[in-house]
Amino acid sequence: MSVITPVQDEARIARAELIACLHRVAAHDRDALAELYRRTAAKLFALCLRILGDRAEAEDVLQEVYVTVWNKAASFDAARGVSPITWLAAVTRNRALDRLRRRGRHFAGLDEAAEVADLAPLADAAMEGSETTRRLAACLEGLDARAATAIRAAFFGGQTYERLAAEAAMPLGSMKSLIRRALIRLKACLET
Repeated sequence: MSVITPVQDEARIARAELIACLHRVAAHDRDALAELYRRTAAKLFALCLRILGDRAEAEDVLQEVYVTVWNKAASFDAARGVSPITWLAAVTRNRALDRLRRRGRHFAGLDEAAEVADLAPLADAAMEGSETTRRLAACLEGLDARAATAIRAAFFGGQTYERLAAEAAMPLGSMKSLIRRALIRLKACLET
């Protein structure tokens, strides 16, 4: 029998509150959107800034993210096992990548992404102090280097699967499979 620590209990409560908040946003409750923004904007802004590298663009994309959340909150389904912050981070990542594509910017290669990660903290570092973040870091360390690098580049560095596959000189399907298997291992690690 495992004992729930105060940190785990706090994380569970915060998750439930975010889920409730998203449900209220889906019903177009403006106060709920303001609460959601207050609770998540710092994390999502850090992700935007990490991907875009420009504060003004990151601010613009963050605004787009909350407009998208306002319009699409009903598509969030907690029953699928996705945490609200993961769903919000995916929306944010997609918006930031869309911005890069519209600007016609060159995506950095996988080798360059590894160098950038050494020079600046990853988006998950912004959530340091969280038990989940420490567990995620430990689980990432347990993956083979290629899979961990690909996950970091894709989810924290804003790289597309296509770019990762090209840089690794492997078929797109193989890169997707590599990342999918690594995500399955991460999930299993985090659930233990």
